[in-house]
Amino acid sequence: MSDIIQLLPDSVANQIAAGEVIQRPASVIKELVENSVDAGAKSIQVLVVDAGRTSIQVIDDGKGMSDTDARLSFERHATSKIKKADDLFALHTMGFRGEALASIAAVAQIELKTRQASEDIGTQLSISGSKFIGQEPCSCPIGSNFKIENLFFNVPARRKFLKSNTTELNNILTAFERIVLVNPSIHFSLYSNGTEMFNLQPGSIRHRILDIFGKRLNQDLLPVNVETSLGKISGFVGKPESARKKGAHQYFFVNGRYMKHPYFNKAVMSAFDRLVPLGEQVPYFIYFDVDPHNIDVNIHPTKTEIKFEDEQAIWQILSAAVKEAVGLFNNVPTIDFDTEGKPEIPVFGESGNQLSAPRVNYNPSYNPFESSSEDLVSQDGEQQIGQTFASKIDSNYSATTQGEIFESKQARVPEEWGKLYEGLKSKTVSQEGDIFESRQNTVVESKEHLVEDKSPLHYQYKAKYIMTAVKSGLMIIDQHRAHVRILYEQYQKQLIEHTFQSQKVLFPETVRFTPSQQVVLQDIFSDMVDMGFELTDLGGGSYAVNAIPMGLDGINPITLVEDIVHSAIDMGKSMKEEMRQSLSLSLARNAAIPQGQILSNEEMEAIVNGLFACSNPNYAPDGKSILCILTQQEIDHLFG
Repeated sequence: MSDIIQLLPDSVANQIAAGEVIQRPASVIKELVENSVDAGAKSIQVLVVDAGRTSIQVIDDGKGMSDTDARLSFERHATSKIKKADDLFALHTMGFRGEALASIAAVAQIELKTRQASEDIGTQLSISGSKFIGQEPCSCPIGSNFKIENLFFNVPARRKFLKSNTTELNNILTAFERIVLVNPSIHFSLYSNGTEMFNLQPGSIRHRILDIFGKRLNQDLLPVNVETSLGKISGFVGKPESARKKGAHQYFFVNGRYMKHPYFNKAVMSAFDRLVPLGEQVPYFIYFDVDPHNIDVNIHPTKTEIKFEDEQAIWQILSAAVKEAVGLFNNVPTIDFDTEGKPEIPVFGESGNQLSAPRVNYNPSYNPFESSSEDLVSQDGEQQIGQTFASKIDSNYSATTQGEIFESKQARVPEEWGKLYEGLKSKTVSQEGDIFESRQNTVVESKEHLVEDKSPLHYQYKAKYIMTAVKSGLMIIDQHRAHVRILYEQYQKQLIEHTFQSQKVLFPETVRFTPSQQVVLQDIFSDMVDMGFELTDLGGGSYAVNAIPMGLDGINPITLVEDIVHSAIDMGKSMKEEMRQSLSLSLARNAAIPQGQILSNEEMEAIVNGLFACSNPNYAPDGKSILCILTQQEIDHLFG
């Protein structure tokens, strides 16, 4: 039998490696920009055309390469970062494998111009699909200039499965943000189709965060700083009121490298227990500085997962540091007794004028039962309370004896008072039967109302579920999901028929988006206008919300718009119909009644009737169950 195992050619091996390292245009930019950072660049410029499909260009002012290094850099496992296996555990650079340039060259056409500071002339190199085209001297500035064209030109299947330009550009911006956040001392700029997306000047970490995500975030950042024998943890966490359900900016960096770590995410969120609603996330930017010997970076093709040697100890340190930051923020401020420059208020009694306590004058012999309301009013109209009955007789009335006063009061009583009751007795007797019958009717009606109140059609359990009896047993409905399904189909119909109506807000509010969010917003802008939104571009990523769809009373317009954009980012839809479904679902979730809201019988009846008028009453738009039925046999079985 002949041998069947053979060594793959380098071109095939490079394409296999490219499948792991180069997944999309964002991967190319990540690898090239990280190489520029490792080269000591102070200014890095990125230019993309058609979200990287047509071309990607990365220009830096770093060390550059010699003509020999430029040629050798595109070979597999050619690197200047490590020389022996032990160097893998003492890494201080972003790249180290030597696979990135070889993988890019296997699936694209590359043109490189580079020059070192010690040389007067640079070198230009051309490679297409791992095939060396040519190399020649050229005039170029110090640093490197990589131009990648026609990505995946020789792998049609990979190019076909790239997402839309909006999605791919959003991935590029996300990868770019992760790099610039950890290198605040470098000037970065990014252009898409000639339009400037980022222009970040060197500064502190806080300034870099605000330049990317907006100045409004400044008031929500709490500093975190702790240093132990295991390493240093620094950065910022958001205040509890900055929590949101979607779109929270959460970043971990280890020794200048972005990483994902769900375990450490739980450590941060544990500090916000009972401070933020369940399901909401708080933004954070945490930077770890640890000994490279205590971490393993080489466990993932894209190096986004890192293994820590003392993971449990770092978890406890991180949790304590975040709790301390949140605790310092929540402390009640002390009273400030600094009176410098304040007006002086004299101390009571300092002048020597002693004031006596007020005294209450009263008559101990006063008897309220010996006077009337008329006796309490004097001739001049002033009320006399502290006088006795006898003294008032002497001072205010002409009569001098109590007998005369009593007689004068009797004289004022009308003599024909009895005529007021004539005919009353006969009328009462004639209506006695009617009153009895009406009382009987009232009792019957009250019993009927009592039965209705005691046995409603629907029952609400813990302000979360609606329970109602059906033929087969007891039906339990999730009120929030049911209302989401009703509103979702209603919004879908209005989108198709273009019957959405706008409601102007009294005072327009301003919302700011990052460049990656603006890309998605522009893609869904026309659909949002059809839904009733009115947004005005103010420049710099800021938009004024002038109107929202009618019927969304009590909803914050800023939160509503942000949630819709974040939902579109999470869904990553490229088809128009799928994007509209995402918008309708996001709007329905915001407008639906929340869990915990108490409903009346009429409201529960409306939800039940509206649910069974939907095309699919069993499942919510996201596929979750809306209702379940507890059959009569199951109920009987529970009672034995």
